[in-house]
Amino acid sequence: MTKVGLLGYSALSLPLAMSMMPIYMISPKFYGDVLGLELAALGAVLFLTRLLDTAQDPWLGRLVDAVQRRKNAWAWLMVGAACVLGVGFVLLFTPPAWSDTGLLVWLAGSLVLVYGAHSLLSVCYLTWGARLTDDLNGRARVTAWREAFGLVGVITASVLPAVWVAQHGARVGYQWFAWLFAACLLLLLGCTLVWSPKPQPAPKQTRERWREALAPPDVRRVLWFYLFNAISVAVPATLVLFFIADVVQSPEQAGLFLGLYFLAGMLALPLWVMLADRIGKAPAWLIGSGLAAVSLLCAYWVGAGDVFFYGLVCVVAGTGLGADVALPPAMLADAIPPTHRQSTGFYFGIWVLLGKFALALAAGLALPALQLFGYQPGRTESVLPLSLLYTLLPLFFKLMAMGVLFSSTFEYFFTRVHARKES
Repeated sequence: MTKVGLLGYSALSLPLAMSMMPIYMISPKFYGDVLGLELAALGAVLFLTRLLDTAQDPWLGRLVDAVQRRKNAWAWLMVGAACVLGVGFVLLFTPPAWSDTGLLVWLAGSLVLVYGAHSLLSVCYLTWGARLTDDLNGRARVTAWREAFGLVGVITASVLPAVWVAQHGARVGYQWFAWLFAACLLLLLGCTLVWSPKPQPAPKQTRERWREALAPPDVRRVLWFYLFNAISVAVPATLVLFFIADVVQSPEQAGLFLGLYFLAGMLALPLWVMLADRIGKAPAWLIGSGLAAVSLLCAYWVGAGDVFFYGLVCVVAGTGLGADVALPPAMLADAIPPTHRQSTGFYFGIWVLLGKFALALAAGLALPALQLFGYQPGRTESVLPLSLLYTLLPLFFKLMAMGVLFSSTFEYFFTRVHARKES
């Protein structure tokens, strides 16, 4: 695949990732801190809307598979989803001056629009990428290019809103960013539709039922691994802005910390791809997860004013992030049997579902747990529960994900990839 084709395909990843941090990290802080909603009520709304979101992803995958052979069907689905996503995103960060109950209803309605449109667009996009090539190393490169653009989008979402919020206040800063996002989404979607290579349609076959699609043990193992790993990432993502504000006590440096984290991930991406080419995707991911585990342990010892120390923690964690974003989607594509290629959209629908379910658990459990154990935003004397949830809970799930790969999945990916290379 040419570099122009890779650039064209990867362009859409920038705005898709650009929306993720505001949706999952900034919106809880915005509605809980700036607008003053109670954490328990906020967590319940986030959990229920995200749970509703998870239920639709496999069915969206089935829709993507069903229309794959119709001319320009995926393109029209992506255009429609992008328009709804842009509108929903602007609504999310333009709340009216209503009561707490009214704001919760506004938040829920905005998130339903955003989640549904983002899910459909993501499933189309991931399935498109999986259909660009059947070469094992080629898949890792497609994923790496896509995630590199995604990390640029995340860095933009980390730094730019923080600057605008510091200059103009939270309401104005986030509204400006929402309008910028909507414009970037439509522009870069156009680049992908025009310049990306077209996906290869799967042979026309009968699509598998749920039980048949999930029967291959390698697919199930990869999905379990991804679920545990997604939870380990989702918990600190939900709590990081609270951690920066009340543990590090440097809320004005939030953009710097997040920028360091995602920049380190972007710079490390090609290194993880090269390492995966040499030793296999799963062993390379294990090394990256070791770095993530070390960073979580170090974060537990961060205290007030430890700006430099926490910055180093962010760099180490971000380096491990590069393995997290570049390798697991390619591992799923490798695990899908050739006879199931006509259901690629369904598999990535489940993939997106698991990521959303992890985020739902993070918001629905972590935020109410903070309130239950006495944490209140802005009160630095009550930060111990925040530190424990931010560091030890994700470390537990990271170790579970690593355990899955140390078992038969590790053996499968280590031996199967090299066997294919030798053949």
